Amino acid sequence: MDIQEKIKAIEKQIEAALQEIKSSKSLLELKMRFLGKTGEISALMKNMRDVPPEQRPNMGKILNALRQWTEEKFDNLEKSLKQLELKKRYAEEKIDVTVPGHRLPGGAFHPNTLIKNELVSVFAGMGFEIFEGPEIENDYYNFTALNTPADHPARDMQDTFYLTENLLLRTQTSAGQIRVMENKKPPIKILSPGVVYRSDDDATHSPMFSQMEGLVVDKGITLCDLKGMLDEFAKKIFGENVKTRLRPSYFPFTEPSVEVDVSCFECGGKGCRLCKGTGWIEILGAGMVNRRVLEGCGVDPDEYTGFAFGMGIERIAMLKYGINNMKLLFEGDVRFLKQFKD
Repeated sequence: MDIQEKIKAIEKQIEAALQEIKSSKSLLELKMRFLGKTGEISALMKNMRDVPPEQRPNMGKILNALRQWTEEKFDNLEKSLKQLELKKRYAEEKIDVTVPGHRLPGGAFHPNTLIKNELVSVFAGMGFEIFEGPEIENDYYNFTALNTPADHPARDMQDTFYLTENLLLRTQTSAGQIRVMENKKPPIKILSPGVVYRSDDDATHSPMFSQMEGLVVDKGITLCDLKGMLDEFAKKIFGENVKTRLRPSYFPFTEPSVEVDVSCFECGGKGCRLCKGTGWIEILGAGMVNRRVLEGCGVDPDEYTGFAFGMGIERIAMLKYGINNMKLLFEGDVRFLKQFKD
């Protein structure tokens, strides 16, 4: 078969094949069959080296005309197929705006977020600024600067998540008060919310939970100022009739230290299941900033005094919303979370 017959045969094959094409994908496969690097027309062009030199110019024109004719055929069909496919897609994706829609359920804030926002609002109203420290702390800010002895149980591996010998996941947001006092001169009034980590896990404890630390440093600050501020805080969060009381306690970074209770907002102090019959509920720890902590941060303890307090956001949420298992706050169960939708 000479070259002319081969060309006519290819043209017939192309014409016949194009009649059967129904999609762009099939068209691309056919295009590769004839115009690809190993296609039939490309093979004819490679055979030009076997054509006598005097015939090559004429043969080249013939083959180029064949290639051009083929490309035009494919391009024209490709445009038509794309238009048909686009119309089909529009038809499939058509939306009938007259059909009644489905109302999607709205989300709700997590109880932790609700409590955090409420606490920030309360303390911001008292003039507190927000400070957020790093979650990965070094031993100095998390323990040493907070007057925690080297042999204190809190430093043990079973209580603290150590990353290296000196770096750890912070066990308390109290580390933030050291960073603030080192870089800011009194008066200081900051609130430091954030996530902390401890090796503890049961119905009322989690290895990861949220804390909120408060710090006030100025001239003439006393325990009475702390009590007055906590009274205002408790009324805003738990109700106007709630009272607070301070019980002696111990924290390395405060002296004196106190545990803070509120009168049971469920029974009014008469005694119930929530307060275990005592009429009081423990909510946070606090105290006057230890002189050694102030000195270590470059603050003169003879001129300035201060108080600090810290609370677990999950604990406040559990008390306020009657949640009996802390794990519910971390499971992300929509059935649980939607109960807190306004």
